[in-house]
Amino acid sequence: MPAAHPSVTRRPLHRRALDVQVFLRDDGLFDVEASLVDTKSHDVPLAGQTRRAGDPIHEMRLCLTVDQSLTVTAASSDTRWMPYVGACSEHGNAYAQLVGLNLMKGFRHAVAERLGGTRGCTHLTELCQILPTAVIQALAGSVVDTREGDAAGNPPFQLDRCHALKRDSATVAKFYPRWHLTTPEPAPTAS
Repeated sequence: MPAAHPSVTRRPLHRRALDVQVFLRDDGLFDVEASLVDTKSHDVPLAGQTRRAGDPIHEMRLCLTVDQSLTVTAASSDTRWMPYVGACSEHGNAYAQLVGLNLMKGFRHAVAERLGGTRGCTHLTELCQILPTAVIQALAGSVVDTREGDAAGNPPFQLDRCHALKRDSATVAKFYPRWHLTTPEPAPTAS
């Protein structure tokens, strides 16, 4: 649904498709395959050549293996389509720096520190940012406990991370009553 002016004629210009798939391996680890594909609906001049409508401007993959605690145990990237052939894909094995990071504990910040700016590829680094929630969604209810909280008595990780799951919300009162916080009534003011 367009944000404004839905009665105005429009034509597609650009599409970015993001895809994340998570697989359970026979050894109990999980493979995460993420891709980013940018296409244009028209021919565009690009790095001294013409990229045809529908051919990717970018097509990149990021592959991770994570363990049951969501710690990255292996990571690699692959750039198949790029604007600057011979340059865009020359970041070496930069994304191996994801090994050791935990998707639930400071992952996005650590990615920015290790791979932000010229230390990596803008698009692959941006792709990393969607991985925590995508992997948690894949493993929610099986590997990631979304009901009871952790052994230290902390509430389930998803509470207080979006407006629908604020601890004082009706949603939390209904579906997570153990973790619901009532909002105290404001004290009366003297008039």
